[in-house]
Amino acid sequence: MLSSKCILLPQPIEKEALGLLKEAGCKVVLSPDPKPETILPLMKGVQGIVLRTGIRMTRELMNHADDLWVISRTGAGIDNVDVPAATELGILVTSVTGANTRTVAEHALALILALIKQIPLMDHAVRQDHFGIRFKNLPRDLTGKTLGLAGLGRIGSELARICHSAFGIPILAHDPYLTPEACLVFKSWVDFCDTDRLFKESDIISIHIPFSPATQRLIGARELGLMKRDAFLINTSRGGVLDETALIQCLKERRIAGAGLDVFIQEPLEKESSLKELDNVILTPHTAALTRECVLRLALEAVQGAIAVLEGRRPQGMVNPEVLKQPRWQGFSSLSSP
Repeated sequence: MLSSKCILLPQPIEKEALGLLKEAGCKVVLSPDPKPETILPLMKGVQGIVLRTGIRMTRELMNHADDLWVISRTGAGIDNVDVPAATELGILVTSVTGANTRTVAEHALALILALIKQIPLMDHAVRQDHFGIRFKNLPRDLTGKTLGLAGLGRIGSELARICHSAFGIPILAHDPYLTPEACLVFKSWVDFCDTDRLFKESDIISIHIPFSPATQRLIGARELGLMKRDAFLINTSRGGVLDETALIQCLKERRIAGAGLDVFIQEPLEKESSLKELDNVILTPHTAALTRECVLRLALEAVQGAIAVLEGRRPQGMVNPEVLKQPRWQGFSSLSSP
């Protein structure tokens, strides 16, 4: 257990999570903003950081810390942490896995239904007194369509379960990282296939791929070109896994029916982004996990993880447990055992 427990918050967190820190005897340093130049001088003298998405924790920032032990992410994604640098510096990185699974799956489903039922178009038409649009029969049934999952992790599999149980629709999936044992769990109701079949046969493709150098622009013009002209694409994972330029061209030329995007290569979306001009895409501001309930869960679990480390207890969601083998962690033997 560390004698000093000072937690840096680059961005505010919910009052309930802040209360947990104070109950644990932690000193809290709240940055006035999450800009790197503001955070840099605040890195001195802190033992933990509870990190949201507003800043990337870079090697430069971590090098400026003199007693940092843990960076606890308020989410499952760790693309805003230089994990290799943290590991080299002996800093444990934790993330919250599972707390946002159902919430993000719900958002993906909302995008699917809004697109297939043409909700934005119907809403706009009514507001413009074009009530006769109802006779064009533009909305479609979800029942009878095929859902394709690019990635069948926690969120992808939850969306698959919801759609299969509620609508009885066939599920195709491609996930090269699933173990044979994990595939067996889904064998009776998920049809695993290669990427080509996934994009050719699915009526809706939903992307659930974590971002990494290996997955950058993994889905590009070739994959999009395989899709049906009346198919929809959903992305609630990370913008970087999708070739945005290729998608924009595809949408402009109506080579697919539409897309629902919660994530983008650049966030916030550029002011001049062509996506804003398209009427066959729904855009949400990386808000899939930002419900009131989910944000509170994420903050509480991230705080609990940071407190556990500083008190010498094993946290949930360790991203780089190999760091515990370094000499500075010798006094924390309880962290190494489950």
